[in-house]
Amino acid sequence: MKKRVLTPGLIVAILISIVFTVRAKEKTYLFDVKITGSGVESIIFIPGFSCSGDVWDETVAQYKDNYTCYVLTMAGFAGTAPQPDPTFTGWENSIAEYIRDNNIDKPIIIGHSMGGGLAMALAADYPDIIGKIVVVDALPCLAAIMDPSFKSKENNDCSEMINSITSASDEEFYKMQKKNIPMLLADTSRSELVIGWSVKSDRTTFAEMYCDFSNTDLREKIAGIKCPALILLEASFANFKKGIEEQYKNLKTADLQYADKGLHFIMFDDKEWYENQLKKFIGQ
Repeated sequence: MKKRVLTPGLIVAILISIVFTVRAKEKTYLFDVKITGSGVESIIFIPGFSCSGDVWDETVAQYKDNYTCYVLTMAGFAGTAPQPDPTFTGWENSIAEYIRDNNIDKPIIIGHSMGGGLAMALAADYPDIIGKIVVVDALPCLAAIMDPSFKSKENNDCSEMINSITSASDEEFYKMQKKNIPMLLADTSRSELVIGWSVKSDRTTFAEMYCDFSNTDLREKIAGIKCPALILLEASFANFKKGIEEQYKNLKTADLQYADKGLHFIMFDDKEWYENQLKKFIGQ
């Protein structure tokens, strides 16, 4: 076998390759990521608003033997370090960069709540890098449930919301989250876990992202989604089928399914139904 001669040009090429590899490893993304499994196919899990990636623990346990699982926790949520000026679009683009930088081939994206919104935005804006999406209890435009004529505001002013949330005492903020949890989670054994994620979240990130996501409308954008899309919705949404199907009308690949019981955290409240839906859509 011939020995390869290290010419000056080859040495430069090797050094450039090393520099780019180091830079890629040092690159900062707008989330923390935990990787488990080593399958050829990949699943990226995006948690909902203010939640830790731990919300996916039981789902990951089902898939880590056959898939490489990337579990995100967005910057500033559930005790992760915040990043300045967070935005929905910024987070979407950062996830896309991570997929490309790490050569993740056509991953399945599973997103809950705001994470489901990010899954839809990614599949619409980056159709060449996404394989499938699973949207767990999210709508293209949450505000449009109450106001179908809703339109996003340009230069939306979030200052009032930021001041209100950041000025609340720790006790007041905890009570606010405790008051809201019965509308989101039927499984009371997990209430303090979910509340704890909110309480550990950076308040400014919490306020800015709540305001930004409330102003997000993906109803037109989802027309760009070409990959298969499973939409899992909480049981009560069956009462709003007409409005929900109107919101999803531009997503031609959508398979809308309504849970049998429970609330927003479907993976906890209707676990067996949820897991069966994933198996039918993804496989084991």
